[in-house]
Amino acid sequence: MEEQVGELWHRLVTRLADTAHRDAAVTLGEVAPALGLFFRALGGDGGLQVEAAQASAHGGRRNWLQRLAGSGARLELAWRDERSLRLPASIGLFEDRGLNRDLYFWLAALAAGDDGRTPGNWFTRNQALARHTLTRWPGLRPRYRRLCAAHLASRPDPGQLRGDDGRCETALRAALLQPGSVQRLPPARRRPAAVPLWLHPDPPLQPAGARDNAPPDNDPSPGDSRKLEAMARRRATRSDAPGGERGLVTMRMENILSWGEYVHVDRSSEDEDDSERAEAVARDLDRLALSAQRQTGGARLRFDLDLPAAAEDDLVLDDGTLLPEWDWRKGTLLPDRCRVVSLLSRNPEPVALPLHLALPARRLRRQFQALVPARCWRRGQTDGQAIDIDAYLRFATDRRAGIQRDADGLYRQLHQGQRDLSCLLLADLSLSTDSWVDDRHRVIDVIRDSLLLFSEALNAGGDTFALYGFSSRKRDPIRFHTLKTFGESYNGCIRGRILAIRPGYYTRLGAAVRHAAALLRAQPAGHRLLLLLTDGKPNDLDQYEGRYGIEDTRHAVRAARREGLQPFCITIDPKGNDYLPHLFGRSGYAVIRNPSQLPGLLPALYARLTLQG
Repeated sequence: MEEQVGELWHRLVTRLADTAHRDAAVTLGEVAPALGLFFRALGGDGGLQVEAAQASAHGGRRNWLQRLAGSGARLELAWRDERSLRLPASIGLFEDRGLNRDLYFWLAALAAGDDGRTPGNWFTRNQALARHTLTRWPGLRPRYRRLCAAHLASRPDPGQLRGDDGRCETALRAALLQPGSVQRLPPARRRPAAVPLWLHPDPPLQPAGARDNAPPDNDPSPGDSRKLEAMARRRATRSDAPGGERGLVTMRMENILSWGEYVHVDRSSEDEDDSERAEAVARDLDRLALSAQRQTGGARLRFDLDLPAAAEDDLVLDDGTLLPEWDWRKGTLLPDRCRVVSLLSRNPEPVALPLHLALPARRLRRQFQALVPARCWRRGQTDGQAIDIDAYLRFATDRRAGIQRDADGLYRQLHQGQRDLSCLLLADLSLSTDSWVDDRHRVIDVIRDSLLLFSEALNAGGDTFALYGFSSRKRDPIRFHTLKTFGESYNGCIRGRILAIRPGYYTRLGAAVRHAAALLRAQPAGHRLLLLLTDGKPNDLDQYEGRYGIEDTRHAVRAARREGLQPFCITIDPKGNDYLPHLFGRSGYAVIRNPSQLPGLLPALYARLTLQG
């Protein structure tokens, strides 16, 4: 009974203390695509991704109801770091839904001018950013005035605050109304209430290299693994697993009051199978402690991490090729940084085209055969199969008129039409392709079907093409799977190699692009197309995760374009529009919303890209 009364009291007080307007709230998912374009249009760093910010303790003033309920201590404030623009997952500060949406765009504009070099503390720096934004983009002034008026109406009244607290609040209000007018925030007994119109005063930045040396996934046990899509990235620290024989009894009881969020207690993972409770704890903590252990959990939560499964190696063709890698922090190309190893499927058996692809393959073959240029006569030849009547009549007329002409170019020759182009298709074979598209197909199955139909179409059209796949586990080795070289004919053996591909490791895309570009560059065709087929952004176990991988891939793509190649990316990642414009440009990629449609759309995209080839 006491627990029920306590729970009801907690719900009542928490509801009364909640100042958010839930009905008018706007979520980040609703505005993220437009925010990304807006942020980059204002000069924001194109390599940053729009992500949800985690709630953190702000230390500011709260009203008495919030203190009673124990709420309002942690807020989602905006900030940016080297890899992301972090914005609140939901904004419901105002009764007007339009104002909540405007706040998202104001914060994005404020962050666009924050290059990390603005001097001063939190108070003066945010004023400088606001003044710079309003000066450079005067069209934002009406929106800012509306936001500022609505926010000031919800802040504490300076007249009801004591002494220094009142003067501090008055100065902050003046700084909001006229950014840059207040040079120093007066000292006060308590920190002022949070300012959601400004960037975070002390953002929880992730230290560089935090993902280096990530442990492999050695847990083969099945379980309920759920991905928390709406959860922001969390900071994490590594900790040793608690000893197996030590328990709560071995602790001195006077130490209990000193325990924090992480308690070094040996409680077997099998004792906890409540995934809902685990999810609630994961969402509530600012920092997660991670340790390696061998126990099997009854429930597992999967965040933003995919770990590779062990795979049987294919036949190794060489000792590897050393390639550079772009370090965007240093602004330099690191020589011999990566090693690409060429692999070939071991003893693939020649197979026929799968039955479920027979009908679409027949249709594609007819369409691509129509793209082949017809046989044509080349005129003005010195020798040929027939006399060029027009050229002979001009020659005879000129001779009769007394004009001396050479009797050259009086024949015509019949030539077979051929398009002057070569295409290399590079498929992402990382572990993420092992996920399911629907109840019957995985991503890797869709990729196999796409490669088969693509090959059937190009073989019918007579175009020169090659097929490769890749995956990586750190920078050595990058596994480069040979499916079909430019010199090989498409046949049952090639189909066997395609059907033998399987999910591998990670996606070190920059090295794979450089190696594929070198193979394509050796082709003599006038039009050379580099097609990339992937299901996600570049990532790997080391620092290649995040901004490092994005910038290295961008550098590799731009280098390929300077060499006369045409890189084009086809992805089934629904978030591809967030980062692919930075990598491939506005017209250098395509996002396939329904992955199951990829096998049919891939040849159509190729036909459109090479229509002028």
